[in-house]
Amino acid sequence: MPRSDVPHNPLSGLPVSRRTVLRTASAGVATAWAVPLLAACTGTTAKAGSAATSTTTTLGSSASDAVPKAAIAAMVSAFEGSSGDKVTINTKSHNDFQNQISSYLQGSPDDTFTWFAGYRMRYYAAKGLVAPLDDVWEKLGTGNFGAGIVNASTADDGKKYFIPNYNYPWAIFYRKSVWNAHGYTVPTTFDQLRSLCAQMKKDGLIPISFGDKDGWPAMGTFDYLNMRLNGYQFHVDLMAHKENWNQAKVTTVFDTWKSLLPYQDGGALGLTWQESAQKLATKKAGMYLLGSFVTQQFTDPAVLADVDFFQFPTLDESYGQDALEAPIDGFMASKKGGDNKAAKDLLAYLGSPAGQNTYAAKDPSNVATNKGADFSKLTPLQQKAQQTIANAKYISQFLDRDALPAFANNVMIPALQSFLKDGSFNAGSVESQAKALYAAQ
Repeated sequence: MPRSDVPHNPLSGLPVSRRTVLRTASAGVATAWAVPLLAACTGTTAKAGSAATSTTTTLGSSASDAVPKAAIAAMVSAFEGSSGDKVTINTKSHNDFQNQISSYLQGSPDDTFTWFAGYRMRYYAAKGLVAPLDDVWEKLGTGNFGAGIVNASTADDGKKYFIPNYNYPWAIFYRKSVWNAHGYTVPTTFDQLRSLCAQMKKDGLIPISFGDKDGWPAMGTFDYLNMRLNGYQFHVDLMAHKENWNQAKVTTVFDTWKSLLPYQDGGALGLTWQESAQKLATKKAGMYLLGSFVTQQFTDPAVLADVDFFQFPTLDESYGQDALEAPIDGFMASKKGGDNKAAKDLLAYLGSPAGQNTYAAKDPSNVATNKGADFSKLTPLQQKAQQTIANAKYISQFLDRDALPAFANNVMIPALQSFLKDGSFNAGSVESQAKALYAAQ
């Protein structure tokens, strides 16, 4: 989404560097090979000894916004102070970093770099452009992270290539006072959700606030419906185009979604997510499915204290609510960085409770991934978000991260907006475009 829409605080209001849906990156990862190399990533590992004994390393960072940039700097400074190693940070604009990542990794990359879990991690692992980090994970301990986070950090070869830093859940948010006044209860099944929507409509509310002017918010609804109907594995396989879009399982997702369309805000295509959030804040809407960054719009402390959320309901009991949409940001090592002791030590610190506490002190807007991090200062809503993430069996990264960016942005955004407009989804067209784009990788 456009940088002007970057959320400023998932749960408390500060700026954050959230996923950017690159509308203008028509080639995305598919054609990033042709993009010039990231400039200024020239910090090199010290030659005083072998890489195995090096005390110098580099970090390529896309955390160009002020708050996350300061948080990354604080982590690195704390690591330098405790280890005696020296780290050079090379920061580039968030969008440029993403656009140029393929050529960057094939050129002269930093030893470590900021990146995302899920498909965008697995893609470069499969290309052999990044280093496995199982030895770092041995230090961190898989038991210190939720199963969903561990799974999202693991590539197709079974090795772990990603060190998680923070994430934030997507859920259905609501005002407790509105629900108490009407006697609503949290639905645990999809049928209960539809019945609740029907009652809310009778009560004069917009059952589900919804804003898809920027194209990306609707992806969250698709992701949850697909995971609840077809399971997490089918979902990530579909995102990686290991499954075809032109099949009954996908059609069923949209047929099920149609039953929600009468209850989603009819003006969704003309509304931003911020405008839709205000409908929840002003009690015009009963619910809103979005990431926890939605709470940045609730600047009145009394309103924020009145907000709660629940997970997307069950559709198929065999899958239940085992999958959670909670995009994970973190760090990886380039191929050469995998041979650098200082780089490995840095990554171990960044994934540790001490490292994540240091980050949170500068940017408290996201949820730390290490269970050993200090959660004592979290609000009740933040604590619930942290616990929800920690208990998830599987964590999806959002369609525009789990899928090829060019496909997500140039195919799925218009396809989903067309569906919202008239209820039609051209699976054949989506599949033919997916074939072409994924074959061109």
